[in-house]
Amino acid sequence: MKFSNVIIATASLVLVGLILDALLMVAFGPLNSSGSEGDALAFVIAFLVTSLVVGYVFALKIQEDSRIKAIGFIVVLSALTILIFSAVWIANAWTSLLFRDELSSMFNTTKWTDYDWASYSAFMVSVNVIIAIVVTFIGLYAGSMLRKPSAKPKE
Repeated sequence: MKFSNVIIATASLVLVGLILDALLMVAFGPLNSSGSEGDALAFVIAFLVTSLVVGYVFALKIQEDSRIKAIGFIVVLSALTILIFSAVWIANAWTSLLFRDELSSMFNTTKWTDYDWASYSAFMVSVNVIIAIVVTFIGLYAGSMLRKPSAKPKE
């Protein structure tokens, strides 16, 4: 699989995944009464569906080389992109206040230091990236298995 195909697959995966995630966050908003269960569910569903579609669309390119190697490249690049998006989201002043308010409603955070906040933020970013890696790998692999190579030989 060419590197340009990996870049296009990753960009498709991340952009469509984030758009679908935003739409599903609105749909699952009522589930957020006690925490962020709706947001987490929206994230998992969005990236699973998107990776299934991207795996299906790029199946012939993925099957050119080793399936695991091609999917691995896409997963690693998408994980790096999700890492950057998550870090920017947590570093943003507006979303950081929302993040702190949400945590303060769930836990007693009055004695938390800046180090505690930074540690918890880094932990949450790590969890998001790990979930994205697992869900994206499963979706890409399953999506690429759905489409069989054509029986016609290339001329």
